[in-house]
Amino acid sequence: MSTSIKSVGRREFLKTSSGVALFIGVSGMLPFAISCNNKEGIKAQLKMHPLTAWVRLSEDGQITIYNPAAEMGQGSMTSLPVVFAEEMDADWSKVRVEFSPQEPEIYGSEGWRPGSKIMLSAGSRVTKSNYPVMRKAGAQARYVLLHTAAKHWNVSIDELRTEIGFVINNKMDQKISYGELVPFLDVPTTLPDIQEDQLKNPKDFRLIGKDIPRYEIPAKINGTAKFTMDIRLPDMLYGVLERGNLHAARPNLQNEKEILAMSGVQKIVPFDYAIGLIATSLEVALAAKKALKIDWSSAAATGYDSQGIYAEYEKVASEDKKGEALHEIGDVKQAFGNAAKTYTADFKNDYVYHAQMEPLNSIVKVAEDGKSAEVWVGSQQGGDTKLGVPDALGIPAKDVNVHLQYLGGGFGRRSMTDFVVECAILAKEMAPSPVKLMWTREDDMTYGAFRPLSFQRLTASTDTKGKITALSHLVVAENGNLATSGIRNDYYDIGSQFAEWRKTSHGIRLKHWRAVGHGPNKFAIEALLDEIALDQKIDPVDLRRKLMSKSPRALATLEKAAEISEWNVPNTEGKAKGLAFLERSGTLSTGVCEISVDRSTGKINVHRFWSAIDAGVIVQPDNVKAQMEGGIIMGMSSVLKEQITVLDGKIQQSNFDTYQLLRMEDIPDSIETFMIESTESPQGVGESGTPLVACAIANAFLRLTGKRLRHLPFTPERVLEVLNT
Repeated sequence: MSTSIKSVGRREFLKTSSGVALFIGVSGMLPFAISCNNKEGIKAQLKMHPLTAWVRLSEDGQITIYNPAAEMGQGSMTSLPVVFAEEMDADWSKVRVEFSPQEPEIYGSEGWRPGSKIMLSAGSRVTKSNYPVMRKAGAQARYVLLHTAAKHWNVSIDELRTEIGFVINNKMDQKISYGELVPFLDVPTTLPDIQEDQLKNPKDFRLIGKDIPRYEIPAKINGTAKFTMDIRLPDMLYGVLERGNLHAARPNLQNEKEILAMSGVQKIVPFDYAIGLIATSLEVALAAKKALKIDWSSAAATGYDSQGIYAEYEKVASEDKKGEALHEIGDVKQAFGNAAKTYTADFKNDYVYHAQMEPLNSIVKVAEDGKSAEVWVGSQQGGDTKLGVPDALGIPAKDVNVHLQYLGGGFGRRSMTDFVVECAILAKEMAPSPVKLMWTREDDMTYGAFRPLSFQRLTASTDTKGKITALSHLVVAENGNLATSGIRNDYYDIGSQFAEWRKTSHGIRLKHWRAVGHGPNKFAIEALLDEIALDQKIDPVDLRRKLMSKSPRALATLEKAAEISEWNVPNTEGKAKGLAFLERSGTLSTGVCEISVDRSTGKINVHRFWSAIDAGVIVQPDNVKAQMEGGIIMGMSSVLKEQITVLDGKIQQSNFDTYQLLRMEDIPDSIETFMIESTESPQGVGESGTPLVACAIANAFLRLTGKRLRHLPFTPERVLEVLNT
C-alpha cells in the first residue's frame, strides 16, 4: 500500500475526490491520503483511525468527539460536542470528549479575514462560530454510518434512518449499532457538503436546548481534571521572572554571582523587560527572585498618574480637532442646531485587572536538537494556535505540539501568549529538560494587561416632543480597538449618530477584558438616556420603547425584563430599580437591578437582578443561565470594587489585599434570567451580562437619589462625594 501525507483543509478532510479517501491519523493527527482502489488498506486505516477529523468510533460503541475550543468554565467541553452529537444522532451516554489538536486548518472556524481559520476562545465566539461547523461535521459523520449500513445490508441509503446510536431499516426490520458498524466502515468517494435545509429541524432536537450535565464537572469535582498547574514531567525545572511594576522598564541586575551561587539555581536568563530564573524547584526559584537586586530604567509610563490624567483628557475632548471617526449616520451637527434641548455628560472609567483564578503558567519542552517542542498550557488560543512558540524558538509551526489543558479562568488575559513565549525562551536554555514557568499573583497584577482607562463625552439632542434626534460619543483612551467596542447604537432609532476616538499613550499594557469596551461605553450611553428620561419626565422603559420601535427583537427583551422585574410595581421604601439594554456578540440583553444605598458609608447594595436575553438557539439552557449569573457577578465586582491605579508609572496594587473583589456578602439575593425562544443561530452569551451592570446600577441610583454616578468604579468614597454635592 502506498501512503502519502499532505496538508489539507477541513473541507478536503471531510470529503474525498479523484479516487482518494482522506483520513485523520492518530499519530500526530496528520491527514493520510490512501488510494480508494486499496479496499483492504482503507478498512485497515478505518479500524485504526477516527471516522472523520472530529470523531473517533470504537467497536464497543464508545464515541470520542474532539472539542476545538478552550474550556475555562464556559462549558465548551459540552456545548460543542452536543451540537456534533445531535446531528450524528449519537448516544450521549457513550460520548467521551477530548481537546482537538491545535490545527486551525482542520479544526478552526471562520476568522475575521475572508477565508481565514482561527481557533480562538474569546469574544463570546466559541458556540457562535463553531455551531455551523459542528452541525455539518456531525451530519457528515452520520452520513458515513448510513452509507456503511446501506453497503453492509445491500440496500438503498434512502431506506435507512438513525436513532440514538443505531442505524435502522424499518422496511427490513433491521437494526445495527454504530459500534457494530466499525468493522465494515466504508467512506464514500464523496461526502455530501451538507446544506442548511439538510440538517435537523430544531423541533426534532433531543440534545440541543436540553439541560445536559456539563461533561467536565465530575473531573473538576473529584480532582482528576488536568490543569497545567497539575502536570509534573520527568526532570522538570521551574522558571520565574522578575518584571517590576513599571511597564517596559529595562533591568540591570546587580548581584548575578550571588544568585547563581544559591543552591538549586540553574541559570539566569535576561529579558529586555525582566530577569528570568531557572531552578530545580519553584520554592528555590521564588527565593532567588526575592533576592534579586535590580536597577530599573525609566520607561514611557514614568511620571504617569492615572487619576490625574482625567483633567488632561477633558482638555483633549474639548479640542476643536477631530479624532478617528468610528461610526456616522445622519448629520449630528445639523440635528444639534435644530434641537429643542441638548444634553452633555462626561464619564470616566479606571483600569480593571482580569483577576482570573488560576495564575498564569505553562510548560515547554524543547527537543535536544532544538528542532521541535511540546507545550502544555491552559490558553484561550489567541490568533496563533502555536502561541508564538515557533517564532520564539525559530522552528516551523508544524514542529510545535500544543497540549491544551483546562483553564482556571481567562476573561481575555489568556488569549495573550506572553507567558507561553517566556516559557519557551527559558526552556530553550535547558533543553531537553522541560521548564514550567509560573507567574505569581503579584507578577500578574503589577505587570498585568488591563482594560483601558477611558474618558467619554456624550452629547444628545431632543426635539420639542422629547424624541432623541442625535447622539455623539467621544472616547479618549489609549487603545481604540479595546476602548471603543459597544459604541454603536444599531437597535435604537436615533437618526443622527457620530462616534470618534482620540488617541493617547502612556506605556501601560492593555488587553481585552470581559466584554471589552462595552462596559464603559454602554454605561455612558444608557446612563445618559436615563438622565434624559428624568429631565423629560418620561419613564425609562417608555423612552426605550420608542427608541426600539424598529427593532422588535430588542424590544421583546425590554418588555420581558420589565415584566419579570415588575417594573411598574412601586418600589419598596429605600430601594429603586434601574435598567439597561445592550447588544454584545449578537446577543440582545435587557437587565434590571434593584438597589439600596447606605447613605452613611456610601455602599451600594444590589438586592435583585433580572435579565431577558435573545441569544438565538440556546444550546445549553442551564449553562447560559450560569454564564449570565457569572457575568453579572463579575460586572458587579468591577463596578463596585475593582480599580487599578498608576502613580509615577507604577502599578499601585499588588494582590487582593489592595485590589478589592466582590465578597459573598455583597451578592444579590436573586439573579433571574429569562431566555427568549428563538430559531436564529446561536449568539455569544459569555459577555452579555457583565456590561449590563454599571448602567443598571447607575440608573437605579439616579431614580433613588436624583444624583448621577459617572465614574467607574462606584466606590463608597465616590458615592459619598456624589451624595454630598
